Amino acid sequence: MPRQVFFYDQPERFVAGTVGQPGSRAFFLQASARGRITSVLLEKTQVAALAERVEEVLDEALRRSAGQAPIPAVAPADLIDTAPLDLPLEQEFRVGTMALAWDAGEGYLVVEAQAMIEDAEEDENELAFEDDENGPDMLRVRMTGAMARVFAKRALDLVAAGRKPCPFCNLPLDPEGHLCPRQNGYKR
Repeated sequence: MPRQVFFYDQPERFVAGTVGQPGSRAFFLQASARGRITSVLLEKTQVAALAERVEEVLDEALRRSAGQAPIPAVAPADLIDTAPLDLPLEQEFRVGTMALAWDAGEGYLVVEAQAMIEDAEEDENELAFEDDENGPDMLRVRMTGAMARVFAKRALDLVAAGRKPCPFCNLPLDPEGHLCPRQNGYKR
């Protein structure tokens, strides 16, 4: 089956969002433009890693350009997006591999999220993105430095908004309590 590439060049919206209650949330990346919406499922750790890496890439691009790159130091307050995910929420694929690139000539960040390959052998030497017509589906988003900062801020806030950590073991607390290994299994 031919590969589908969902490409968004300067989308109206690119956000990370969740569905469900803390402890059982599903995490999504969602891009939308001109009535078209693409949503892909991923893990909480992938959202955190992507947001942290976006911040690092933007900071490095700003440093290398001696402050001349069109990248704000922090997310512009007027661009902050706190709205829920757009509906209908239809998952295109589950994310396996992600990549980032800063296009210094154009002043854009490119985020690529490639579908997980479930039937392929897990060979550590084949982790590179496949760019042939029969490769896995991909979401590719090209955005400004300001939009990337806003994406990263929202994603980091989203990850931090989960369940509160136990003050003793730092594991997440469930509403009904949890068996803390540092309290010899007594419920807190």
